[in-house]
Amino acid sequence: MSLEEKTIDYKQVLENLYITIASEENKGAIATYIPELAKVDAKNFGVCFLSTKNEEYGVGNWQTKFSIQSISKVLSLSIAYQIFGDKIWDRVDVEPSGTPFNSLVQLESDAGIPRNPFMNSGAMVICDMLVSYYENPKEDFLVAVRELCSSSEIRYSEAVAKSEASVGYRNKALCNFIKSFGNIENEPEEVLDFYFHICAIEMSCQELSKVFMFLANPNFTTSKGSKVLSLSKTKRVNAIMQTCGFYDESGEFSFRVGLPGKSGVGGGIVAIYPDKYCITVWSPKLNEKGNSYRGMKFLEAFTTETEQSIF
Repeated sequence: MSLEEKTIDYKQVLENLYITIASEENKGAIATYIPELAKVDAKNFGVCFLSTKNEEYGVGNWQTKFSIQSISKVLSLSIAYQIFGDKIWDRVDVEPSGTPFNSLVQLESDAGIPRNPFMNSGAMVICDMLVSYYENPKEDFLVAVRELCSSSEIRYSEAVAKSEASVGYRNKALCNFIKSFGNIENEPEEVLDFYFHICAIEMSCQELSKVFMFLANPNFTTSKGSKVLSLSKTKRVNAIMQTCGFYDESGEFSFRVGLPGKSGVGGGIVAIYPDKYCITVWSPKLNEKGNSYRGMKFLEAFTTETEQSIF
């Protein structure tokens, strides 16, 4: 029997791995540099699996909302890609950076063109495009995200957005630095306010798995019955997730897990198996690279146990 034909009890695999990893040491540290995130209980641990056949299994704190942080960069990229098409690649590249998510280093040599849309700098350029497009950027973006999962329950955490803005000196430097090269068209304060808010969206593992199904299911349509991205554009977004979704740990994630994915410093990780499923893990303690310690461990064990990856 080939791997494609192999019958897998995803529910059982999920529950067994959860019990095993929950019983082991929970290493790492919460992202205390954002004051509001420092208040989150480090013991939280949830997983949600959602297949393209609508099989849904959850375990632990899978219905507890948390700050999705940089996971939102996939949503802003996808919505901008839907609106602007390939024009976005004139202003942001698609290469792995090999540097931390908030690095300024390469912007000087690259004349203000960020290496990829998942670095903070790249996400700000995408936000700038959306600020130019939307009449009410924060409200209109939230409407677009809600349409992806047919839910009106998706909201910003104003407390987290305010907390991020209060300590976001490097992000402010990044935005102003890119502005100096002419790659930010709007006022940095407006772009930063939008950027801090999209990072402050709160969702549960269950909601995130539903929101990201447009990258897993080629037949996905929004609550309005429309496609989000073409198959070609979906492939490209998944490819950037594969190579850039975990900053300077993207190679490690690809090596150990073998799926396109995106992490956030709130402790969430979303991973996609195209045509099969979306799986979301949340555990707030981060490793030294800023990715969820338990999330990385769980997903590696999951693809090893199921013998399913894109490779």
